[in-house]
Amino acid sequence: MASDALYIDDRITIAGWELTEQFVLAGGPGGQNVNKVSTAVQLFFNIPNSPSLNDRVKANAIKLAGRRLSKDGVLMIEASRFRSQDRNREDARDRLKELILEAAKPPPPPRKKTKPTKGSVERRLKEKSGRSEVKKMRGRPGGSE
Repeated sequence: MASDALYIDDRITIAGWELTEQFVLAGGPGGQNVNKVSTAVQLFFNIPNSPSLNDRVKANAIKLAGRRLSKDGVLMIEASRFRSQDRNREDARDRLKELILEAAKPPPPPRKKTKPTKGSVERRLKEKSGRSEVKKMRGRPGGSE
């Protein structure tokens, strides 16, 4: 269990009881250290049941999580970049923080519909008629058949 809370920003703080950590053997280089010591960290966070996040942030986080999300909505972040358990633990927590911050960003402003200018409409229509003429000229010469 992760005991200390994860501070995201001034509005969002994830309580320690919401995060679950599991230490596993890491693959890759590292010699005997890799074979003996469980340095990789799996950080689990249940997004749908979290009281720390509002519904909009939850929905965005679920979209952003992608394949890291289980069918139950539990996010798993695996960190095995470093050789020490503490640095991997910090890395996993930082990655969770980045994901939540990205999900908490405000939605983009709605697009304002604009009308094309009179000149641009005329240019488009003139270009269309020009193309039409070019294509007409591709036909067989002599109109009587």
